Amino acid sequence: MRSDRRTLLRQSMAVCCGTVFAGPFLNLTTQRKEPDLLSRMSWLNEPASARQLDGKMIVRSRAKTDFWRKTFYGYITDNGHFLRLPVEGEFSFQARVNGEYKSLYDQAGLMVRLDAENWMKCGTEFFDGQRHASVVFTHDFSDWSTMPDLSETAPIWWRILRKKDSIEAHCSLDGKQFTSVRQGYFPAHVKVDVGVMCAAPEGPGFEAVFDGLSLEIS
Repeated sequence: MRSDRRTLLRQSMAVCCGTVFAGPFLNLTTQRKEPDLLSRMSWLNEPASARQLDGKMIVRSRAKTDFWRKTFYGYITDNGHFLRLPVEGEFSFQARVNGEYKSLYDQAGLMVRLDAENWMKCGTEFFDGQRHASVVFTHDFSDWSTMPDLSETAPIWWRILRKKDSIEAHCSLDGKQFTSVRQGYFPAHVKVDVGVMCAAPEGPGFEAVFDGLSLEIS
């Protein structure tokens, strides 16, 4: 992947941020916590390794992996690692995410996927020598927006809210007070896969850690 992706970001992408989310999401009636979720989840594109330890999912990504479609570069890459389960209707999904980010575009976070042409991902991504909060929405063509990450070392809580024909991404340092990073269109009334993802577009692969997974369905 060419490093001029950073130029594209600076020239054409904007970030919408600063909204605090602290309340409940709709009238959520079902909540599935981490142990039950992990037992029901499966991999799209298995990583180099994955293991559970002390309530955490520790994943080693493979090299030259990513999720991206067409925009600016013209290529399609769909070999990133996605641990997911199917969900219908409106929901809130969250997890705490961290990683040993070192190489350009090392990334870990959450993903919602309808198919190879329609998906979104959000999380921490490494470029320009530091971590950034990153969101990509894809409807055949991918876009990309970022802002400075909430921490250079600490794990970050990410939350995805699906409501009607939209998905909103939030992040938090403490898992209580969430900041809205971005909202985008996503097809309504269709079953999707949701879960955690990681990828290493330029580097040899890195270790990502996920815990605190929870899913609330309206």
